[in-house]
Amino acid sequence: MRNNPIPERLKAARTKAGISQRELGVRVGMDESSASGRMNHYEKGRHVPDIDTLRKLAKELGVPLNYFFCEDELSAEIICLLEQLDNKDKKKLLNSLKAGFLTDKL
Repeated sequence: MRNNPIPERLKAARTKAGISQRELGVRVGMDESSASGRMNHYEKGRHVPDIDTLRKLAKELGVPLNYFFCEDELSAEIICLLEQLDNKDKKKLLNSLKAGFLTDKL
């Protein structure tokens, strides 16, 4: 993966969603005539979407915003799974992880 993980993450999420660059661009409010080109530039790393556009893309693709910043597949998968939990379950998981780390260090 390059220094900037956004292009690869964006393409992976779009491909998984089964939609074209043009369709995704239009869905997040881009002009129909330029949507495909802009999305292609984002996926190739020629341009970086601003944070508002990235939020719209994340929402449309059903991934958390921080997914785009994961530098490896395992982290990206974990982020997506965590997003499916409600806050109560996230807290339980966090407490379990903390307890496990403390036990392992003793």
